[in-house]
Amino acid sequence: MRMTLAVHTRQYTIHSFSPKAQIPTEVFAEEVYFICKTEEGLTLVVPSELALDSLEQETNWSCLEVLGPLGFSLTGILSKIASTLADVQISIFALSTFDTDYILVKKHCLQGAIAALKKAGYKIIESNEAP
Repeated sequence: MRMTLAVHTRQYTIHSFSPKAQIPTEVFAEEVYFICKTEEGLTLVVPSELALDSLEQETNWSCLEVLGPLGFSLTGILSKIASTLADVQISIFALSTFDTDYILVKKHCLQGAIAALKKAGYKIIESNEAP
């Protein structure tokens, strides 16, 4: 099976908050956002246009979405993508949903990531192509 990834047109920012922080209500109006809370902290990933008053933030992340849905019986999808990118020294921030995986790479690494993934046999749909 040839895996297909779609490049999101928007940039994302990863925010770190105290674990006791309230999630800003404007987050919930966004089309795409990710929330993770642990005893150590609250992490939000939101489109970069949304400015949040966080403890720390990492800006300029591009997103590659593994087109799914992916069944839970499928194994190694994220591992293979991560190792392909690690082989070319590209760090990732990985997120998963019930249906699929999202791989964030720094904006300046996006073209290198696309090239490495294509070389490894992945199909990449960029914003100028229809999925």
